[in-house]
Amino acid sequence: MSRFAFIKATFGSLMRLMFRPRVEGVENIPGDGPVILAGNHVTFIDSVILPLVCERQVHFIGKDSYVTGKGVKGRVMAWFFTGVGMIPVDRDGGRGGVAALMTGRRILEEGRVFGIYPEGTRSPDGRLYRGRTGIARLTLMTGAPVVPFAMIGTDRLQPGGAGLPRPGRVTVRFGEPLEFSRYEGMDRDRYVLRAVTDSVMTEVMRLSGQEYVDMYASKAKEAA
Repeated sequence: MSRFAFIKATFGSLMRLMFRPRVEGVENIPGDGPVILAGNHVTFIDSVILPLVCERQVHFIGKDSYVTGKGVKGRVMAWFFTGVGMIPVDRDGGRGGVAALMTGRRILEEGRVFGIYPEGTRSPDGRLYRGRTGIARLTLMTGAPVVPFAMIGTDRLQPGGAGLPRPGRVTVRFGEPLEFSRYEGMDRDRYVLRAVTDSVMTEVMRLSGQEYVDMYASKAKEAA
């Protein structure tokens, strides 16, 4: 049994008891081949729940601090996150964005599933913010379809995105795959990149029911 299968069988059972996830539209995730899962990000436990409700293993970028902690807690976190599919990247460095993009491209070219939060960071207030165009670059460079998803209710279980979550029910809703083959070869056109990104975010908004804010979440955090 792989580490992912073991974590899903053991920790996944605990998660189902604690969060009672209602999963809708999971059949929209293709059973094989490359696919991008793109969704909203309201709290830390989004990244715990998503990999455990999908049949296929979801690979995603995470802060390298998640796997470099000291002591027993640090080792457990590293074992869990790398086991469910997290790939640590130093996102604070000058080339962090490029490293994340290239990592996602490699995963997709290997025919695997890559999960991404286009907002680039957690929402500071529960609203949905403008998407970064890395999601568009990935789908145009690889031809992988994008399956939008929405995390609903996780912010009520872990307000502020930190601390231990409390028990409750969450919903994970997946939309139909989006494909952008009509823009093949246009991954350097900034207007196309924005149009593709906005199309994805529109679907995420529809699935989540969140209010949309046409600014980057990082800017909103700086202004707070």
